[in-house]
Amino acid sequence: MTDNTRPLILVFGASGYIGTNLVPHLLAGGHRVRACARNRKVLEARGWQDVEYFEADALSPATLPQALAGVDVAYYLVHSMAAGKNFGRLDLEAAAHFRDAAVAAGVRRIVYLGGLIPEQPESEHLQSRLETGDCLRQGTVPVTEVRAGMIVGPGSAAFEVMRDLVNYLPVMVTPRWVESRSPPIALRDLLVYLERLAFIDAAAGQTYDAAGPDELTYRDIMQRLARMLGKSPLIMPVPVLTPRLSSYWLNLVTAVPVNVARALIDGLKHDVLAQAQPLRDLVPMPLMNLEQSIQAALDAERSQQLPAHWVEGSLRCRNYEPRYAFYAKRASGDCMTDAPADVVWAQLCRFGEAGDFFSLNVLWWLRRAGDWLLGGPSFRRQRRHPGELRYGDVIDSWRVIGYDPPRKLTLLMEMKAPGSGVLEFELAPEGGGYRLTATAYFHPAGIWGLLYWYPLVPVHLWIFRGMTREVCRRAEAQAGMANTR
Repeated sequence: MTDNTRPLILVFGASGYIGTNLVPHLLAGGHRVRACARNRKVLEARGWQDVEYFEADALSPATLPQALAGVDVAYYLVHSMAAGKNFGRLDLEAAAHFRDAAVAAGVRRIVYLGGLIPEQPESEHLQSRLETGDCLRQGTVPVTEVRAGMIVGPGSAAFEVMRDLVNYLPVMVTPRWVESRSPPIALRDLLVYLERLAFIDAAAGQTYDAAGPDELTYRDIMQRLARMLGKSPLIMPVPVLTPRLSSYWLNLVTAVPVNVARALIDGLKHDVLAQAQPLRDLVPMPLMNLEQSIQAALDAERSQQLPAHWVEGSLRCRNYEPRYAFYAKRASGDCMTDAPADVVWAQLCRFGEAGDFFSLNVLWWLRRAGDWLLGGPSFRRQRRHPGELRYGDVIDSWRVIGYDPPRKLTLLMEMKAPGSGVLEFELAPEGGGYRLTATAYFHPAGIWGLLYWYPLVPVHLWIFRGMTREVCRRAEAQAGMANTR
């Protein structure tokens, strides 16, 4: 059977957490896959082979017909939690556009991943998941809805929040939701369900609860996770932590956006249980228990099998370890310039030459000296060329791990630190000129990583603003132009 005769599967929302894992899972099963997201370059960076890449947005109906053309099965994996206020309205609008476009394109089946729903959902997040499924079903394309609770896998928002809490806090003051019950499911098991249901005729138009074999409180989940990570935190639930206060508090110890954390926490206050037997009867298979699910997630990280990252543009730590946060803390600075892109890039490629980091070089020297005293690579390595870079080059305590002239330069921090970091420069056209942005991504290693990161945030912001301004100033001077905007 040739590629063109196999059913074409669309993964809509392929840059998100589930989509990023579902695409390689479908490819491994021999399926013909089209990956679609709002930003095609994010998908291309995944490095998937034999995949069609499309760029479309469910909130822009004109972009959908081409993405859905010729599609047999469409996975709908879109949500708008990160949009903050009114994300439920955006979810419904996007679902209606997609539903109508799927009907027009002659799609055979929509598979939608929703969430487990309590009897009387108060959470806007859970209510939105429920209403999105109802909206998709109002079309003539049969919808198979899979409802899942907490997903145990590297990068899963709820799982990573719990891991960060366990890693960072020997004593946790938590909201009462830690006593809520939920049946967590392993990422691998959920992917199998999603794949098989798309091709079972009896599943058309049906809704199924997907759950693992354990029904646990979130306190139980954190305690079991802690044991597997060699931790023993004291968990103290208190009634005064509202979802809003909890989300701000969590923002201190994780890099989950406040809007996402608030929506998740609002849903965690319910007992969210599953009627899982119908799905288990339809798709019989051995299911991982919680400990097996956690171990599978840790093993995937240790063997570098993570296919991508939860946040678009964030960078995974090299030699990933469970004590490192999956999500990156970040700080950035930027500057606009009218200088030509190639001139800006030429200046940028001189980063670190002869100890020149464009701004506040005394602070750079002090940090490098500390790294040298601790046995790090600072002062010990020389650049290959004073003004040219290529993938793999070393610059003092940095290594080039991304090189895309004149758009993006990505440097891995190899100096001694309680965590793993990346410095990324991005040059993007804007308003007739270019915006140069420098962003630090840091994955803290436990509480010491947080104590290292937070005092340095103001310094990073100061340095990055100065760095980008100086690069642009030098580029404009070279081009004989006026001062940087």
